[in-house]
Amino acid sequence: MYVELKGINKNYGDYQATKDANFGIEKGSLVALLGPSGSGKTTILRMIAGLETPDSGDIIIDGKRVNDIAPADRGIGFVFQSYALFRYMTVYENIAFGLELKKVPKAKIKERVQELLELTSLKGLEDRYPNQLSGGQRQRVAFARALAPNPSLLLLDEPFAAIDAKVRQELRTWLRKMIYKVGITSIFVTHDQDEAVEVADQIIVTNKGRIEQIGSPLDIYKNPETPFVTEFIGQSSVIEDYHRFHGFEKGNYQGAVIRPEFVEVFKRDNREFNNYIDLSEEGEIIDILFRGNSLELTVDLHGVMITAHRSLERREVKVGEKVRVLIYRLFAFDEDRAYLLENENLKGRNINIDNLESYLYNEEYDFFVI
Repeated sequence: MYVELKGINKNYGDYQATKDANFGIEKGSLVALLGPSGSGKTTILRMIAGLETPDSGDIIIDGKRVNDIAPADRGIGFVFQSYALFRYMTVYENIAFGLELKKVPKAKIKERVQELLELTSLKGLEDRYPNQLSGGQRQRVAFARALAPNPSLLLLDEPFAAIDAKVRQELRTWLRKMIYKVGITSIFVTHDQDEAVEVADQIIVTNKGRIEQIGSPLDIYKNPETPFVTEFIGQSSVIEDYHRFHGFEKGNYQGAVIRPEFVEVFKRDNREFNNYIDLSEEGEIIDILFRGNSLELTVDLHGVMITAHRSLERREVKVGEKVRVLIYRLFAFDEDRAYLLENENLKGRNINIDNLESYLYNEEYDFFVI
């Protein structure tokens, strides 16, 4: 492992920001520290950078314990949330600043800055000041400045937080491509799970100072290990008495999470589904939100609100309409673990629960209606 944290603890008075944090990051990987505010992710990043000192435990970079090594000597580039550009310096001067501190010859500085201007698509902007740049351009300058001294590790603290939504989406793709092109090991902090899933190779989920789960975006989404990860990742409806729904027995669980993709909503006159009506619940549509390529439905099931998605190609549904709802799986959890439960009533039925839309032809799709 290129970066390792072993038993890291950090307290601020009575508040424990990090509790026995342990993880390893392979060289060349792009990793997201993901969690809500106060979960310890930024504290971890700052301790790796040397801006904070752990109370106990070891931080190892490239096989070397760095706890007592000054930040400037750790070979780390740091991109701050607020850019932290020098407003009275031009783009060129901002990028060159770290190299000048290291007393690199001017010819070498010029060569390196020109290389980074090209890499970050800032060529032609080198004489501008930060207040003459867009948010995306300022973030690229901060990225270039962090890369200028050729660090072995790049740390980014909420790198997209200060940028508007459209530019943020574009910058995510750009950053991922740039990091792979440069080949530098990188760790970025975010509270946005979409951002983490889209950009990172690996996600480290933090909560109340603890590491909850480590894995690829797909693995964490499909196989959450703890109650927190189950609720935090994805768009989830959390319920306690899930056993009231057809096909799920109570068991020794404290509650459950139902994701939109675990639910199908049918119009009551869908004759094709009548053979399976005993598997479904009676519900009422409370709200409908347009999400661009689908509708997001909020459905009241016996006083429990759940979320479902519906294709725009299916027949129109309305607020207040009574519908049938099939829940075919959910995540149940106890105090420590999460478990995927399948609807028991579906077993033995000729239904492929991973492709329920194959049972929604005829009345459910406008272009099949006669």
